[in-house]
Amino acid sequence: MAAPAPTRDRWLGPLLLRLHFYAAILVAPFILISAASGALYALTPQLEQVVYSDELTAPSDGSPLPLAEQVAAAQEHVGEAAVVTAIRPAAEAGQTTRVMYADDSLGEGESRAIMLDPATAEIRGDLTVYGTSGSLPLRTWVDQLHRNLHLGEVGRLYSELSASWLGVVAAAGLGLWVRRARRARRARDVLLPDLRARGYRRTLSLHSSVGAWVLLGALFLSATGITWSRYGGGNIGTIREAFGFTTAAVSTELPQSSTADTDMDDMDDMDDMGGMDGMEDMEGMEGGEHAGHGAPQGAAAHHGADGTDGAAAADLGEIDRVLDAGRAANIDTGLVEIRPPGDESSAWVVEEIQRSYPTKVDAVAIDGGTLEVVDRTDFAEADLAAKLTRWGIDLHMGTMFGLVNQIVLFVIASTLVVMIIWGYLMWWQRRPTRGGRGPAKPPRRGALGRAPWWGTALVLLVAVGIGLMLPLMGVSLAAFVLVDAIAGRVRRRRLG
Repeated sequence: MAAPAPTRDRWLGPLLLRLHFYAAILVAPFILISAASGALYALTPQLEQVVYSDELTAPSDGSPLPLAEQVAAAQEHVGEAAVVTAIRPAAEAGQTTRVMYADDSLGEGESRAIMLDPATAEIRGDLTVYGTSGSLPLRTWVDQLHRNLHLGEVGRLYSELSASWLGVVAAAGLGLWVRRARRARRARDVLLPDLRARGYRRTLSLHSSVGAWVLLGALFLSATGITWSRYGGGNIGTIREAFGFTTAAVSTELPQSSTADTDMDDMDDMDDMGGMDGMEDMEGMEGGEHAGHGAPQGAAAHHGADGTDGAAAADLGEIDRVLDAGRAANIDTGLVEIRPPGDESSAWVVEEIQRSYPTKVDAVAIDGGTLEVVDRTDFAEADLAAKLTRWGIDLHMGTMFGLVNQIVLFVIASTLVVMIIWGYLMWWQRRPTRGGRGPAKPPRRGALGRAPWWGTALVLLVAVGIGLMLPLMGVSLAAFVLVDAIAGRVRRRRLG
């Protein structure tokens, strides 16, 4: 007589199987869309180079003109009233310089970018860019599809559900794989698919073995994807702030003494130039800017603290000297963004934007009047949690290791798509073929009722913890349990 199965297998295995089944059936469509759009996003850097080759490529091979001249050419193209929000010099020969402007007709995080040949100041393109990555329209469209299905804030709920449940489905799948591995005679039986099998068993073998290889990638995409979510990401941000695991932002506030000295110098200059007439001359000499340093690509909040346009806060002719001052401090990469001050009490910001390894995201705030450094941040001095967050985001976006990173993301995302298809295929293959209709029955319920008290307590504790941390997932889990309970009650009434 066979020995009874261990207690944990009489309740834990069936519980994981039921959780994996229901979550996969009900949430898999969201994960499928997320994975497919993510795979497409991994290819967009190369697609951008093809689609926007004219805008991204500078035909001239001469020495670059001063940035001030390039900005002046862009300003002439868009009009003097346009407000400059950021400048990204060409990082290397053959690339174009970007001069970005605020535009109230654009969405949040978007700005108008003028692309110029750095050697001739020829206008090469006039496009909308998005985010710190400077995504062009094609990549932005794919990004928004992946993030919110082009439905705005409501659409973000889909991606949060996808990211949250992907980790749960993967973890439950891991438990089932371990359960299967304990019964296997050889490691090969669980690490490689059995292609000699047919029908349901063949599909199960493919789904299980391939899932084992892609597990870590799925868990990583789930964990990093949650950081972008509305509710779960907000909770993670709160926890990071509570423990001080946040990335320091460079302060653009000028010292009071510097502002006061500048004001006194301005008064002396006004006396020399003839009072109010001199003030009008000074206003005509000043350039443009923005105040939203926290969101440099945004179309909003590009005005000075006193309500005036940022264009009156900085002399853009000083941009070359400001960049030189930044390079003398801690800016040592070609990929940089320069942001003019938002008002007369703010500093310029020169920031590294190299997301590939080694990560270069140092920043320095510079007093435009004295060219002195008023604040700086160095990535090397950030705490480990902040660095891991930065690296996790860059890995998720495929920028940290360039093409290799993109290929790995594409393979993982594409494999998830195939695994979901296999999952639905198994559901179909298990359907009744004789004397019945409809889909396959779900795994038998009641597993939690067979669990010891500590098992029940542990499951409830984990469920409550996840629900508090990831509210949207908690609500959907409660809905699953409620629907399952109602379905079970209805079935018992029919049978009894």
